[in-house]
Amino acid sequence: MKKTKILSLLLLMNVLIVAAAQAQTNRTQVPDKVMQEVYEKVKTPHKYGLVIAPTDNSQKADCPSVFRKGNQWCMTYIIFNGRGYETWLANSKDLLHWTTKGRILSFSDTTDWDSDQKAGYIALQDTKWGGSYQLNQFQNKYWMSYFGGHDKGYEKGLLSISMAYTDKDPSTVHEWQRLGHPVLMATDNNVSWWDNHTLYKETVIKDNARLTGYPFVMYYNANGDSLNKKRGAERIGMAVSNDMVNWKRFQKDPVLNHNVGITGDPYLQKMGDLWVMFYFGAFWKEKGGAFNRFACSYDLVNWTEWKGDDLIQSSEPYDNMFAHKSFVVKHKGVVYHFYCAVNKADQRGIAVATSKDMGKSQLNFVEPPPSKKKK
Repeated sequence: MKKTKILSLLLLMNVLIVAAAQAQTNRTQVPDKVMQEVYEKVKTPHKYGLVIAPTDNSQKADCPSVFRKGNQWCMTYIIFNGRGYETWLANSKDLLHWTTKGRILSFSDTTDWDSDQKAGYIALQDTKWGGSYQLNQFQNKYWMSYFGGHDKGYEKGLLSISMAYTDKDPSTVHEWQRLGHPVLMATDNNVSWWDNHTLYKETVIKDNARLTGYPFVMYYNANGDSLNKKRGAERIGMAVSNDMVNWKRFQKDPVLNHNVGITGDPYLQKMGDLWVMFYFGAFWKEKGGAFNRFACSYDLVNWTEWKGDDLIQSSEPYDNMFAHKSFVVKHKGVVYHFYCAVNKADQRGIAVATSKDMGKSQLNFVEPPPSKKKK
């Protein structure tokens, strides 16, 4: 009888161990029901219109990042003017009407490694969905990540990732201090097969649970080709850090990969115990053009991609070429989806769509010059 009880107990323990292991395995895959719930929370069917439109057709605005400081909202975004990228700042009281303030990462007339490219993105933001959206400090500094380079032109030359910081008010215009060297490069000794050509946009979060074993996690998109190092597909992968200065790649393979086109511009928020990564895709085999998507994860490493409708689609004169590159916030019950809008005249600005009808923006692009017809 005693042996029977022991055997039964051992059998029960084995069942519980298998069940626990199965439950852990299942946590790497987000259920369809949960993915649908996320979509219902983040969808923004009402397009308000452009909120940042360059007044000069030689400028192209791109990649919005929105945060809150005190009683105002702030947006960093990048401008390409023919030479390269600079990072700018705008302020708003209501998330709809924005005033450009000036540059915070500017060109350098030096021989610096990043003299002609400085595309910045806010770091260490409060990631709670519907939370404060404020920037948190580390070592009494506010931080931005950016990709930079010293070649003139549109994303030309070797582009690498670095960090910038400030101990001043991030809602005011001033030049942020740069580390002075890259923290991740396509020429690193430990470079992987997917990021050995060019590194692009990144986002940095603080993970208090240290799911990866590190407090700071960076997601970035890059392209590469393990055979000939020519430009290949762009994919999203990870790096980790203990101090915001020294970074290392987390694993060999990317976390989001479609093998063709672009999978890029990651931005994270957290809904309860679920992480949501907003990103954009472009030129996949099954989908043409560019489109905003999302993926979800319980552990920051294994991601389940949304298979339903795009979050934003081209439909208006200001975004009839591309509607892509997300930054999504929820404030006072309204979801604001900021994105890069590109029209067929190749004008590029920042637009917003909302979960509630907020009316229509009156801001528009400068009238494009007439096309030159060949005789």
